[in-house]
Amino acid sequence: MRAEKLAISNQYVAWLNASPYFIVVDYRGLKVGHFNELRKRLAKIDAEMHVVKNSVFRAAAATAGVGDLSASLAGQLAMITGRKDVAQAAKILKTFKSEFEKPKIQFGYLNQQRMEAADLALLADLPPLDELRGRLLGLIQAPASRLARLIATPGQQLARTLQARVDQGEQTITFSLPALASGEGESTKTK
Repeated sequence: MRAEKLAISNQYVAWLNASPYFIVVDYRGLKVGHFNELRKRLAKIDAEMHVVKNSVFRAAAATAGVGDLSASLAGQLAMITGRKDVAQAAKILKTFKSEFEKPKIQFGYLNQQRMEAADLALLADLPPLDELRGRLLGLIQAPASRLARLIATPGQQLARTLQARVDQGEQTITFSLPALASGEGESTKTK
């Protein structure tokens, strides 16, 4: 490989290794203004879109450990990488495609697992990762909150009952303790 292509390949490898995912799209027919608009939208979620040369990208993917993409790379392709949530990038692509009918999602990889366009479309329909984490945390905390309320309820009811009696003007409140082993109950008065 020539020095120029080797430098480009090394840049592709760096992008692939720095990101937990990448998505390959065919941008054929996408106008420059629209292409730049898509880049701006992706930048908001810390993702980038780079035009790639297919033959060099094929070699870079093999070097990065992705595997052989020979059969998958055809057309005018761009690679989208990011450092955060792949679902947000897929959502932006899906929204953009609904507005401009391009780019066409080819495939992607998430943690070295290939994802087809349909898989990425499913990811696009998921809520953001932070929201999913919040939901999971809520599910985990819900039983603990219910248990705490259940444990606190008898004490709260007793306190409300005592307060109601005090409010009614009763000066002496009688408590009946459970029967002792001898079978006799004990009564205690408080003022």
